[in-house]
Amino acid sequence: QQEQRQQQQQEQRSEATEAEAVTACPCPTETDADGADADAEAADKHAGADGEGAAKKKKKRNKNKKKKKVALPPVPEGSGIDLADGNRAPRFHGLNEGYTCDWMCNKWGQTWPPTQPVASVFADKPAPVGEIQEHGGDFNRHRIGSAELRAMDMLNEETYQKLRLASECHRQVRSWAQSFIKPGIKLADMCELIENKNRELVGEAGLQAGIGFPTGCSLDHVAAHYTPNAGDDTRLEAHNVMKLDFGTQIDGHIIDSAFTVSFDPKWDKLLEASREGAYAGIKAAGVDVRMTDIGEVIQEVVESYEVEINGKLEPVKPIRNLSGHTITPYNIHGGVGGKSVPLVKNGDNTKMEEGEMFAIEVFTSVLGRGYVVEDMECSHYYRNPYAAHTPIRLPASRKLLGHINKTFGMLPFCRRWLERDDGGSFTANQNNGKQTRYIGALKNLCDLDILTPNPPLVDIKGSYTAQFEHTFILRPSCKEVLSRGDDY
Repeated sequence: QQEQRQQQQQEQRSEATEAEAVTACPCPTETDADGADADAEAADKHAGADGEGAAKKKKKRNKNKKKKKVALPPVPEGSGIDLADGNRAPRFHGLNEGYTCDWMCNKWGQTWPPTQPVASVFADKPAPVGEIQEHGGDFNRHRIGSAELRAMDMLNEETYQKLRLASECHRQVRSWAQSFIKPGIKLADMCELIENKNRELVGEAGLQAGIGFPTGCSLDHVAAHYTPNAGDDTRLEAHNVMKLDFGTQIDGHIIDSAFTVSFDPKWDKLLEASREGAYAGIKAAGVDVRMTDIGEVIQEVVESYEVEINGKLEPVKPIRNLSGHTITPYNIHGGVGGKSVPLVKNGDNTKMEEGEMFAIEVFTSVLGRGYVVEDMECSHYYRNPYAAHTPIRLPASRKLLGHINKTFGMLPFCRRWLERDDGGSFTANQNNGKQTRYIGALKNLCDLDILTPNPPLVDIKGSYTAQFEHTFILRPSCKEVLSRGDDY
């Protein structure tokens, strides 16, 4: 009996040694979105007889352990926004069928709602490449297959990576916004949520990374440049057609993209005209392509659409005095020498050039003139790139301009940002940037032509407008549509 006991003890020691060896072996780690690690439990499954009890205890502990949850952003009371309802699909028309807002979770391991900065998500891998297209025009057919031009692409890879990271941030922010946009929400609170998420995912760092321009949420006959000022309690209603337009930037490389929200299927053709017009314009664009030729393509597509209203077919019109534009570092409209991409054939023989970046945005209108004018209270402002050196006499104006230069540089800004505790950038000002009693100084800087005001652009009341927009860059070998996503 003593010999048998000794033999059993020796076998147990041998099994324990094998269990330790298995536990030390690297097992596949399965980490959920909250970062909970399950590799220890996987190792315990392989443990020997002596390790089974420990494995069961650990499994029981893991089961009893409360799962961490990603904290939801605070929502002001009465905003009408519900972030805790678990919705992950858009509630409005205009986006691609079958699209879901949480695509980034399975594709890139992002949390829901997205909280990881895109730079950390892609810390160990390159950012996703945008949609690759050939340059427009038969004279550009050689570019896509040219080894020499592909080698030239590699020289700008660092810039492309920044643009792709900013694009991925835009896609994730807008996808999250699409999950909670519904009738009844307060537009000012919606804009604040979108902009704060933008700052979070891009890794706000003053002028090095942050928001490209204020979030536009223009309604119905208002085509562009509307964002709520402080005290504006406008809400999104079921009958509204809203253009949601915002931007991201990394080292001044701005991504500008927009889509339209509609809850009534009556406006589907209006939205489709804008979306398909933008796609056609982007497809026609390319090195040495003339602006008027792109405008002609857009106009032909848009004017092929009609909207049935009260039993009558109404024609869809491109808004002829709005256009796409070049984008240069820190200049959303290209600054001095910027080019415009018309929405109609206008005889402009200016050509696109290699290396340039454009945002093609197609505005459509029904029941309107297809022509916009400035109206309503202004909220958007930016530094005038053409401004000459002008002496500023008012101390309040000098103080405000110093804040604008430090916080926004040449980037557009809005009054809401000036009234935040951080004055528009926590990196630049911490919580000591709030501007007070600044309206007089703001008007003075506009009167001196140092700042340019951008009031809302409106068609006639009773009309409805739509907008879709993408940013692309003319690489030597191809055209990369940076902001393209699964949604539009």
